[in-house]
Amino acid sequence: MIIFKNQSPWGTPPGGGNGGFRRGPTPPDIEEIVKNLQKKINKFFPGGAKGGKPIILGLVILLIIWTLSGLYRVLPDEQGVVLRFGKFVNTTQPGLNYHLPFPIESVLTPKVTKVNRMDIGFRSERDSGFTSSAVADVPEESLMLTGDENIVNIDFSVFWVIKNAGNFLFKIQDPQGTVKAAAETAMREVIARSKIQPILTEGRSKIEIDTQEIIQNILDEYNSGIQITQVQTQKADPPDQVIDAFRDVQAARADMERSKNEAEAYANDVIPRARGEAAKILQAAEAYKKEVVAKAEGEASRFLAIYTEYAKAKRVTQERMYLETMEKVLADINKIIIDKNSGSGVVPYLPLKELSTGSN
Repeated sequence: MIIFKNQSPWGTPPGGGNGGFRRGPTPPDIEEIVKNLQKKINKFFPGGAKGGKPIILGLVILLIIWTLSGLYRVLPDEQGVVLRFGKFVNTTQPGLNYHLPFPIESVLTPKVTKVNRMDIGFRSERDSGFTSSAVADVPEESLMLTGDENIVNIDFSVFWVIKNAGNFLFKIQDPQGTVKAAAETAMREVIARSKIQPILTEGRSKIEIDTQEIIQNILDEYNSGIQITQVQTQKADPPDQVIDAFRDVQAARADMERSKNEAEAYANDVIPRARGEAAKILQAAEAYKKEVVAKAEGEASRFLAIYTEYAKAKRVTQERMYLETMEKVLADINKIIIDKNSGSGVVPYLPLKELSTGSN
């Protein structure tokens, strides 16, 4: 701002001119200030005042481009990790996002849906980049002590994904080594409290579930940002030095189980049959009992009925009983009836029919 001699900074003449009336402060000239500022800026750029506007326009365009450089896209199988001056700030989800332009903030987008695999106890040619199916055993990882003081040679694989990209990148230094160490520790813990027989036969699924749970707990304590999706047992055998003897034991145990099953099958066949026969005899005896009792009750009822009639008419009843008895006795006997009132008495009888039968 320019100040004239004998004049106040706000342009009021000394002595309060204008008829002795003192005027208020005069506002600054904005246009003059802008021109002075532009002149000072032009001194630092070639071309002077004539090239000022294109340079400012270029700076504005560069500023816009720099601002828009903070836009970034996270794919569906990725997770964004925002860094501010190299320090982890937060994570972003798939889609279009924004961070402060470089060098203030930057972003990493690791794949979080890719399933990673870690083999424990063996190394396949797949790990070396070949397509062959050859497998090399690693005894220092696969040999483990069981709860019943046996040694088992177990190979297994651990499958995992990234669940928190920020923790995965900055909380642990060696993710592969961390997963491997946690997996081997968890498997040894589970094997140490299990017997060898379930490990080699039907207990593998439970071992896999328990191992996965322990691995996940260890990794969560480290804030590793890793999610274990599956533990898969590849092989569980006795050590190579004793595998032949162990197979003999297994064969003997199988023979024992077979004999036991055959005995149980025979018992299941004989015992129900014997029980059926016993039930049949009991039913027959029960039927005979009922028959005898019913017949006795009928005879008693018949006797009582006859006795009742006898009490009413003794003579008639006696005669009837006599006739009925004689009818039963003489039913199958050849009889000759002679009337006692015949004239000359009994005529001699010669059984010609019986004599002829006996001569033949």
